[in-house]
Amino acid sequence: MPCFQQPKHFQSLVLLQWPLSYLVIFWILQPLAIYLLFTSWWPLPALYFAWLLLDWKTPEQGGRRSAWVRNWSAWTHIRDYFPISILKTKDLSPEHNYLMGVHPHGILTFGAFCNLCTEATGFSKIFPGITPHLATLSWFFKIPFIREYLMAKGVCSVSQPAIDYLLSHGTGNLVGIVIGGVGEAMQSAPNTTTLILQKRKGFVRIALQNGFGETEVYDQVVFHKDSYMYKFQSYFRQVFGFYFCIFYGRGFRQGSTGLLPYPLPIVTVVGEPLPLPKIEKPSQEMVDKYHALYMKALTKLFDQHKTQYGCPETQKLLFL
Repeated sequence: MPCFQQPKHFQSLVLLQWPLSYLVIFWILQPLAIYLLFTSWWPLPALYFAWLLLDWKTPEQGGRRSAWVRNWSAWTHIRDYFPISILKTKDLSPEHNYLMGVHPHGILTFGAFCNLCTEATGFSKIFPGITPHLATLSWFFKIPFIREYLMAKGVCSVSQPAIDYLLSHGTGNLVGIVIGGVGEAMQSAPNTTTLILQKRKGFVRIALQNGFGETEVYDQVVFHKDSYMYKFQSYFRQVFGFYFCIFYGRGFRQGSTGLLPYPLPIVTVVGEPLPLPKIEKPSQEMVDKYHALYMKALTKLFDQHKTQYGCPETQKLLFL
């Protein structure tokens, strides 16, 4: 099923509480845990690391979500800063599972985070009986403490075993995948809607086997493909799994430049599910067929709602 995040164009004065600021807190816990190993408090980190080994496969077996974490009041501040909202175009039956393609990636995927990883926009009330998950890079779940934080919000690994597990155990599960991935972040620029999708077909294969506005909030420094900086960004991605982007937004003072995103409303439009047959070993021809249908449905969804949320009638989706 396609899902499109579309920013609108007016300003809000609510200050941002970054989702990344919470990750910084957990980075502090890691050196602290190592330090405690060499003190009289050593049993505490030792027990955690022992439990970590026993719990290693949990991120690929449904995770461990926490309603308390998903309902933190901090998420409502992030929602109101832009603000972020979700638009339902069709009901989703809890008797089925869903693989949701989220577009575009943007720099930091604020819309997908707020809608699928928190209850700030009321996902559970809008889609009763549906349990949302957002898939992200697998190596995040190898980092102590970070993995606990991510799982508590319902984040799962983007690996095929993790997605297969959620789509084959019970019903009412929805897994959101930002199809364009980290590569699409490099295409994030205002007044454009460029999606990396033409060669991204793995999600269609997974769906068949199981049967069933982000570009406006930051400006980005885009380097020429022959430049040393672009080559460095490509090398950085090969090593760490994501791009090193140079971006900027607004500062704390009105009219200043800084690292806060521009407060432009982000609306996540959830499209109609695309029914797929269950095929254990789908052929490439079958994958291509449903991939084409998905792109067509995504284009239709974009064209139906683009003018309502600030895009000109002439703007088209660009697929790479």
